[in-house]
Amino acid sequence: MATPALAAAKLFLFTSPLAIVVVLSVVIGLLMIVLFGYTSNQKAIKVAKDQLKAHLLAVRLFQDQLHVVMGSYGRILRGTGRYLKLAFMPLLYVIIPITLLIVQLDRYLGSTGIPANASFLLTVRVNNSDAINDVSLELPPEITMTAPAVHVPAAHEIVWRLAASKEGTYEIRLAGAGENVTKTLHVSSDLVRVSPTRLRGHFWERVFSSTESAVPDSSPVDSVAIDYPERSIEIAGYEINWIWLFFILSMIAGFIFKEILGIQV
Repeated sequence: MATPALAAAKLFLFTSPLAIVVVLSVVIGLLMIVLFGYTSNQKAIKVAKDQLKAHLLAVRLFQDQLHVVMGSYGRILRGTGRYLKLAFMPLLYVIIPITLLIVQLDRYLGSTGIPANASFLLTVRVNNSDAINDVSLELPPEITMTAPAVHVPAAHEIVWRLAASKEGTYEIRLAGAGENVTKTLHVSSDLVRVSPTRLRGHFWERVFSSTESAVPDSSPVDSVAIDYPERSIEIAGYEINWIWLFFILSMIAGFIFKEILGIQV
């Protein structure tokens, strides 16, 4: 049977954003190095790096001989180009999956759920200013308006200030021109997968910023957005965005595993 301490450790590991980022950074740092090693020409990269070191050493040793220094600089430029050519495809194999992973992780780590009884803004953008007065809001019983709607004709926007009485996952419904558009709302203090916005069209923007399906083309609504609070992770008394912390830790882990595994980067 699991001890209370072990159960608490597991709970911390799977619910603490800091613990999740640290573990993922170490794992991704290892996978980056291993993937780079398998997809690159390690012998050619080692030769290119050794040649660069030799040319840099020549610059220092013969700095009083201009023709030698200039020739070394030329060889350094050519050697750098050769090294970048050798490293480009392996880096591409590493960067693409990591970018996709970061997009998915940001749905959990980039923002927090809305706290219960805290006010938040719901912003609806319509396709023309005439449609502003045609859009109505339908709320679950647990969600209430805390201020009248604000209409911004110049921006084609309507802004509502709302609050939820208790935690849960809710659907906010917008009606206009005979079409209904829903927006999912997460009211939670736990780690949840949030979607700050729902869009019409904008395929690539939806890939990177939304987990919800596209708004129907027949609706006057262009987008629905909720201002989820941004998450900052506190470490050593400083607050930092999880992506910066992830990059720093994964790079450190990568360099450590590079030395351990003897992989040329």
